[in-house]
Amino acid sequence: MRRVRVGEVAGLPWVAGLPAGRPVLVLVGGAAGMADAHFDLVAGVLADLVPVLDGFGAVVVDGGTDAGVMRAMGSARAAAGGDFRLVGVAAEGALGKTPLEPHHTDVVLVPGDRWGDEVPWLADTATAVAAGLPSVTLLANGGLISLDDAESSLARGRPLLVLRGSGRTADAIAARADERTARIADSPLTHVVTADRVAARVARAFTTTGV
Repeated sequence: MRRVRVGEVAGLPWVAGLPAGRPVLVLVGGAAGMADAHFDLVAGVLADLVPVLDGFGAVVVDGGTDAGVMRAMGSARAAAGGDFRLVGVAAEGALGKTPLEPHHTDVVLVPGDRWGDEVPWLADTATAVAAGLPSVTLLANGGLISLDDAESSLARGRPLLVLRGSGRTADAIAARADERTARIADSPLTHVVTADRVAARVARAFTTTGV
């Protein structure tokens, strides 16, 4: 696993050494708070995504820790022998309690002492790696920080796929449960999808036809 600290790339973009000009999947959502049934659902979805990601030469950008959707992504890539780059973006000061997921190929350690400090860095890393090629965010499960992630992607013009049935924040957005989730759901860039449609939607997002 290649580690880069933002403060160690003086005079260079923090994405130095990462591929550029690749389609990007941003994966956000549940970490330690996921129920087993929701984890299993997401793990199945991500397993189906591995050949899509490899086929497009894509890069996945997520939070990098060994929990929830990030653990599921790393495990899916390893089990299938996936070749895509898997880049974690994590607030360095928040890593004491949760280790990094071991199957990630790269981790960018960014300033911050608490979970959520990485949100803008994660979104901007994805934009920099895509370098004008398509990118899309998949939100599965999640807590309050996932709302920030969703809004951060939308603010950058990145389409947002929300996995219905994956629990918590994703289902709250799908149900337009309150004013904030309704705003996210009502964005023209937001698409609520079921598990059997995620792979096709991501593949479509990586082409010129959009999601």
